[in-house]
Amino acid sequence: MTVNRRDLLVSVAALAATAAAPAPASPFVRRVGTGFRRSGRRYPIVGANMWYAAWLGAPAPLGDRARLARELDRLAALGVNNVRILASAELSPLKNSVTPAFRSAAPPYNAALLHGLDVALAEIGRRGMTAVLYLTNFWEWSGGMVTYLSYVNGGRYVNMNDPAHPWPEFPDFASAFYSNPKAVGLYWDYVRAVVGRTNRITGRAYASEPAIMAWQLANEPRPGGSEAVGRRAMPAFQAWVKGTARLIKSLDRNHLVSTGAEGLNSCLQDAACVIEEHANPEIDYLTAHVWPLNWNWVDAKDLPGTWAAGAEKSRTYVAQHEAFARRLGKPLVIEEFGFPRDGGSYDPSATTMWKDRFYGLIYQAVEKSAATGGPIAGANFWAWGGEGRALHPDHGFRRGERAWLGDPPHEPQGWYSVFDTDESTKAIIRDFAETMQVVR
Repeated sequence: MTVNRRDLLVSVAALAATAAAPAPASPFVRRVGTGFRRSGRRYPIVGANMWYAAWLGAPAPLGDRARLARELDRLAALGVNNVRILASAELSPLKNSVTPAFRSAAPPYNAALLHGLDVALAEIGRRGMTAVLYLTNFWEWSGGMVTYLSYVNGGRYVNMNDPAHPWPEFPDFASAFYSNPKAVGLYWDYVRAVVGRTNRITGRAYASEPAIMAWQLANEPRPGGSEAVGRRAMPAFQAWVKGTARLIKSLDRNHLVSTGAEGLNSCLQDAACVIEEHANPEIDYLTAHVWPLNWNWVDAKDLPGTWAAGAEKSRTYVAQHEAFARRLGKPLVIEEFGFPRDGGSYDPSATTMWKDRFYGLIYQAVEKSAATGGPIAGANFWAWGGEGRALHPDHGFRRGERAWLGDPPHEPQGWYSVFDTDESTKAIIRDFAETMQVVR
């Protein structure tokens, strides 16, 4: 690292000591300038993605609450204080979409999964952690926006990675969601139900639940795939961002709201799109995702040869979004970042030298921003697989299985998961957590 950790700790401690007087103590995470506070102290995000938490929290035989507790204990032991989880899934005809789902075309919603979400939030809160909950998905693996469209258009849809509908047909099809009032109306009905829910375990309304840090409009929403379609959909997309954020804030004034967006890579590489999306007063902080392999910045079969170029592009991408956050005066969370295991293997026994190096790159950017009063407020790695293991030699997921990993059903199981046996990666996460605690 270019910043010596000991020097960093000293500088961050000095920054914290000279900071303005803290805001009044609150059990809820608050945005104060370009940072977060909780209970009167700075709250840097040391986070993980664990999309499947509600499925583990559901009653048996669907759920596995003992495993949920073990996984959260493991994360807490690493110093993780924030978990980003899926709070929706739409029963879908799309290939590789998760089942069971939270909802179908009409209520009632799935009581078992909603109870599982209650349990997950109760367990997260019991450990002093917080959760970010996303309320739908642009992509197919949890049903998402294409499924909402199928509910109202007579059952029409496009499958992701269908050779008959090559990229970017899927994201272009999904972009019609924003301008379809019936589809958006169904989504908003679900938002009202979840944000307005009362937790059956804690007895608290979700709007009064300290274990919730933020509501998120969707996972990786974008106006479209192609330039032409994305530009046409842009006004409806931005109106959807504004309208949904306003709806959530009308239901819940205690919690933060964010978009769940990737940043430039989900905004047609247009800085004006990112700025408009996050300038809304109801959007409390910016998000960015960094995926060097998915974006063809590195080659999984030649990580040594492609690392330098991919690392430079990753640093540039983070810096661009840090600049957006400075301009808007809001925090930025690098809430998804992932990297393959050595040789592109999916097996837990494969080494993670390059993955660990990438985690260090992201964490260094966050630590440097924290040390200098910058707006990067934390990071959530993708994703915690814990004790989960692929059930098949091809590392594929079969519809209806329940051996959840950090990799959603459409991906090879083990692609980006951090397993409970990944000691070197866990050490890097633990070091990051220790460093970030100083700024509290």
